[in-house]
Amino acid sequence: MSEQDPFLWLEEVTADDAMAWVRERNAASVAELTGGARFEELKSEIRAVFDADDRIPYVRRRGEYLYNFWQDAANPRGVWRRTTLEQYRLAEPDWQVILDVDALGEREGESWVWQGAAVLRPDYRLALVNLSRGGADATVIREFDLETREFVTDGFELPEAKNWMRWISADLVYVGTDFGPGSLTSSGYPRVVKQWRRGTPFDEAEVVFEGKPEDVSVYATHDPTAGFERDFVGRNIDFYRTERFQRRGTEFARIDVPDDSETDVEREWLLITLRSPWTLGTTTYPAGALLATRFDDFLAGGREMTVLFEPDAHTSLTYHSWTRDHLIINTLHDVQSQLFVLTPGPDGWQRSELPGVPAGELSGITDTDPEVSNEYLMNSSGYTEPATLRRGDLTGEPEILKQAPGLFDTTGLRVRQLFATSADGTKIPYYVVGRSDPSSRPTLLSGYGGFEVSLTPSYLGHVGRAWLARGGTYVVANLRGGGEYGPEWHSSAVKANRHLVYEDFAAVAQDLIDQGITTPARLGIQGGSNGGLLMGVMLTRYPQLFGAIVCQVPLLDMRRYHELLAGASWMAEYGDPREPEEWAYIKPFSPYHNVSADAQYPPVLFATSTRDDRVHPAHARKMVARMLEQGHDVRYYENIEGGHGAAADNEQLAFKWAMVFEFLWRTLT
Repeated sequence: MSEQDPFLWLEEVTADDAMAWVRERNAASVAELTGGARFEELKSEIRAVFDADDRIPYVRRRGEYLYNFWQDAANPRGVWRRTTLEQYRLAEPDWQVILDVDALGEREGESWVWQGAAVLRPDYRLALVNLSRGGADATVIREFDLETREFVTDGFELPEAKNWMRWISADLVYVGTDFGPGSLTSSGYPRVVKQWRRGTPFDEAEVVFEGKPEDVSVYATHDPTAGFERDFVGRNIDFYRTERFQRRGTEFARIDVPDDSETDVEREWLLITLRSPWTLGTTTYPAGALLATRFDDFLAGGREMTVLFEPDAHTSLTYHSWTRDHLIINTLHDVQSQLFVLTPGPDGWQRSELPGVPAGELSGITDTDPEVSNEYLMNSSGYTEPATLRRGDLTGEPEILKQAPGLFDTTGLRVRQLFATSADGTKIPYYVVGRSDPSSRPTLLSGYGGFEVSLTPSYLGHVGRAWLARGGTYVVANLRGGGEYGPEWHSSAVKANRHLVYEDFAAVAQDLIDQGITTPARLGIQGGSNGGLLMGVMLTRYPQLFGAIVCQVPLLDMRRYHELLAGASWMAEYGDPREPEEWAYIKPFSPYHNVSADAQYPPVLFATSTRDDRVHPAHARKMVARMLEQGHDVRYYENIEGGHGAAADNEQLAFKWAMVFEFLWRTLT
């Protein structure tokens, strides 16, 4: 198909003709959707949510300080700052600004966007700061001194690439970057791990590990925990399979667990989370189980396992978090959270419920300090319940540290969990948030359905103000392909079974209509990334169910997705279009290849970003070009900055969402 593709020229991201096309399309969409009174109200209300001074400043502990990255109207690109726990308990803590990203960008003439920092344990003085231009995945890495609050002169530094750097010691780091020809995988990520010593030329960094060109990426880490210092390297074979080793100088000891499992080594323990069944001797452990064994014994050949969690038809493991002496596990039971504490001891592992978890809300651990304490931070919220941040140490009920204010009027709103029946009889849960009266209302349905990502209840202030408070109904579908019911909920809908994701979403849409919650003309849908592909499939397969579609940073050309940016890393999810038997099941859900001039489609808004270096903007560009050529009702907006999130700061984010909601209100009412 690609040889006959008339819109390949739109894949040249910043070519003059491609950017001229983008600006022309942007101008048309901006002229249509912005400037009116409702758009300005939407933008102002959404911006106020993102910039609110009284929202919770979430923190991560690094030694004696709690660190926070904060963006508001005065600091659109944000400040990295810190305070103490005693100060954080106050209504207005005394924050010490470590790095002002706006001031840095102005000083250096760059559109810097914060992408996080790795702080060296246990002294917590040096950091490796990641900055991107315009919000791209590619970053610049620079060493920073947290005490002087300055970048380190002649410190560790990497130019822009899809980099990573990990501390080994104050004078030694692991590096993955573009070292030149042959050093990247087919997915565009580092293939080679090097060890770089301070004060030595970068080109003299020592190769310590290599992956294969067809791998997704490689990694290396150092665990500095006193008494348990270890180094690990590995190759990510595909999106779900990893080969892992403990590095001992020039020797590598294979951690012989299933490639598709996830592992965690903490002090003496090795935890293994299974994605598929694993048979050891006469025992088969199910997919979704969490197993524990002693790390050194396992490497020596021991295979004695303790089952810490085993899933059932309604309950799955979401993640686990270590404290100094305990393990906290977070589970989902029909997409509602349950948290437990597991404690190893001489009589085995003891289990109890985590105290202070509020009923009816989704709760999760946001931070722990496993090196020195049993402190944990837990955030709880719901679709209509603003967030509450609690701190506990497993000696009693946790204390409330911060509570976010309500950002929209919830009077008359109720939250319901319903179940639709998919084409094969599977029950698909979904949440409905809206007025309790029985009348049909404009409804916004969102979904994702991929990569084992779970969509769980959370307080979305911008959705509340722009949609719910204005009388709309909001719906979230928990499709197969996600992780809501564990790894098999995901693996049942990959590659040749991908159609199940789309049948699930269509079933939820039809159920909303059948129950009188809405009508096709008043049902809008929205999704991004893999959810953008979902929107494209709904457009081309089920257009009769919808009145409007918002398709954001999407995959759409599934014939060429593996050749565009990071696309090759997702073939374990979608399949390999180069293989005829796999293209045979990919083609039916490739929106770019199924859009037709003869079909009747609802109005569509596509949105993406020039600086998205994960999902290529050409997916959206080419789809819009083809639909315009065919005479369909389509509009397009491409933010010049923003990366995969399609916005580099709160102003851009508010503008983007105001366009989305203006489009939906115009189309569905």
